[in-house]
Amino acid sequence: MNVRIEKSFVFQAAIHFEGTFMVNTYDMNLLMTVLTEDQWEQKIAIERINFYLLENLEHNIFVHNKDKKAIDKYRKAGLKVIELPEEPFDQIIGIVLMLKFDAIMEGRVAVDEIVFGSKLTSNIKFHTLFEEAEATYAGNNWWNNNSCVITTTKKDKVVKLFDTNDWKDVGLTWKAS
Repeated sequence: MNVRIEKSFVFQAAIHFEGTFMVNTYDMNLLMTVLTEDQWEQKIAIERINFYLLENLEHNIFVHNKDKKAIDKYRKAGLKVIELPEEPFDQIIGIVLMLKFDAIMEGRVAVDEIVFGSKLTSNIKFHTLFEEAEATYAGNNWWNNNSCVITTTKKDKVVKLFDTNDWKDVGLTWKAS
């Protein structure tokens, strides 16, 4: 039985754009399909998104992955950097997050569409279907990985924002222990 659900999220993060640091508030609606009948797995899938938002996105900075100077400067200042494949426009951030959230829910719940906007864009919302996102940014990237990995700095080098990329360590496994 496939059930459609929708969940809204709000979070704050910064962006680095054209040499400028800007703080932003993001508003996101995820339209999803529940693919498991197991209530525990449904709960864990959504809790993984909540955890990821709080631990990896909230109060961090989105930067284009080619802007190595800015990335290095922010990291040296102690900020956590989230590298993006393009400049940190709302539509790009939304697409990458949709793919990441779908990956971390591991087929228990599927993200079908994201509606994503922010204060900096005067709350204009971008609607993106999963198929469009997947066609744009498929591959072996942090946003396609089901772990807690947030970004890559060099090919095959992984940076984590906490000491694990195992959901078990944060109590978000599929079966109750």
